[in-house]
This record gives sequence, C-alpha cells and structure tokens, in this order.
Amino acid sequence: MKAVIICNGNMDNYIYYNKYLEGAGLIICADGGAAHARKLGIIPHILMGDFDSINKDDYRYFEDKGVAIKTFPAEKDMTDAELAVSLALEKGCSEIVLIGAAGSRLDHSLANILLLKTMLDRGVKGYIANETNEITLIRDKIELDREEGVRITLLPLSERVEGVTTRGLHYPLVNATMPMGTTWGVSNEFSEDRAEVTLSKGVLIVIKSRE
Repeated sequence: MKAVIICNGNMDNYIYYNKYLEGAGLIICADGGAAHARKLGIIPHILMGDFDSINKDDYRYFEDKGVAIKTFPAEKDMTDAELAVSLALEKGCSEIVLIGAAGSRLDHSLANILLLKTMLDRGVKGYIANETNEITLIRDKIELDREEGVRITLLPLSERVEGVTTRGLHYPLVNATMPMGTTWGVSNEFSEDRAEVTLSKGVLIVIKSRE
C-alpha cells in the first residue's frame, strides 16, 4: 500500500501533487499539513500531531468530516512527520511519499530527509517531493527516466559509498568510491533516455532537480 504524508512545509502548485496522491491507500496529514489537504481538495484518512501549527478552522473542518484524529503532547521525542511515518510503517505500507516536507525550516527539512533512511532500513520505498525536487535513498540501484530540465545529484549519506557506477548520465562514474562530504555528484545531466545508478556498499541520496 502507498501512503502519502502531507507535512506543513512549502507547497504552491497544488495541481502538481496529484500524481503523487494517485493510488494512495493511506493519506495522513501531519499537523499543519491539514491546510494543504484542504487546498488540494482531499479528505485524509488520519490527522495527527501535537496541533501547534494547525489552523483551528482546518481542525474543525476535518473533524466534522469524520477524519480520524490522533493527538500527541507538544513535549515529545518525535516530530509530527516522524509520527506519521511510524504509523504508515506500522500499517505495512510499502511506499511512502512525503509532500510539504521541505520549507524555510532547514532543521525540519533535513530531519525529513533522514526519515527516508528509516524507511530504507525497513525495506520501504520512501520519497520526498515538491515542485522542483524529488529525493530518495538507495543502497543498491535505481533507474531514472529522462525528463526535460531535470538534473541528477548523488550525495553519500554513509561514511563511504562504494562501487558507484552510472549509465546514461553525462558525467559518468565507474566503480567510484564517494566519501561523505564530497560534492562531485552534484548536478549531473542525462545523456540517454534512461539512466541507471548502481552501488555495492553504503547509502546514496538521489535527487532529481527541475530547473
């Protein structure tokens, strides 16, 4: 089952997110993400969080719609996004997409990227998506279809990523070792209609960025 978690970060072009919502068997709003859900014109299955950022009108709106509400204390060890991810994992979701998960709060944006590692460790496909970026993690391989104006960035998330080989990208890597902190995987380009990235050890952040 695919889950979509709507967070409280930046979202502007709401029509763009329809492709991520399509086929979702579980939609969770993390706190203030409820405002985005209303603008998207959807009714989530669950609204959850400590509700420190939700508009009272949005809360009442979804309460009146019969949406399940899970309330947590403000003083807690997990962000609202992590609580939502944990619930999606508990329900056995095989794919989780976070939207509204990046914004002006860099701490929350980075924390959400690290949540992808939790999903990866559980064998779940995890993505963060907004209008200009799509982020995922891999520890084996990924295939990428060419899109106009899209660049590919590869960043090590583990201390070393070994055996990195790319095909179909303008700047190739062949059995490369990428130490954490290197930037030479930033902003590659497609040279073919389909690209492939493989590695033998470690965890790699893969970012599709639209100009």
